[in-house]
Amino acid sequence: MSLESKLMPDLKAAMKAKDQAALRGIRAVKAEILKFKTSGTGEELTDDAEIKILQRLIKSRQDSLSIFEEQGREDLAVVEREEIAIISKYLPEQLSPEELKTKIQEIITQTGASSMKDMGKVMGMASKAMAGKADGKSISTLVKQLLS
Repeated sequence: MSLESKLMPDLKAAMKAKDQAALRGIRAVKAEILKFKTSGTGEELTDDAEIKILQRLIKSRQDSLSIFEEQGREDLAVVEREEIAIISKYLPEQLSPEELKTKIQEIITQTGASSMKDMGKVMGMASKAMAGKADGKSISTLVKQLLS
């Protein structure tokens, strides 16, 4: 079931419930999908492309959230947190820190990586293997920990 077909019933339900946070989050996802489709690149909207769109939306909101928290703007931070929660529902289930560490250790043994010089090789494989299931920052942090 594609992301678009999941969004429409959720959008209708949010409209009926007058849930402004859900409306903002779902409309943001729909807008990004529309932008992708009309970009002129001719690419298909695959599951991987959908995951990248969702991750990009969440990352931009997390960046905004950290800025708002630094500046003490709790009113704006609440809006970002709500949208992150709504958009996150459409991502695949995230890996727990233990599962993430186990998978990265498996990749390190597969590649034979032993030092920080091999980080690029490990990151490439880990990013592909865990696309949508973990964010790049947490993958990168764990790879650095395990290789150093």
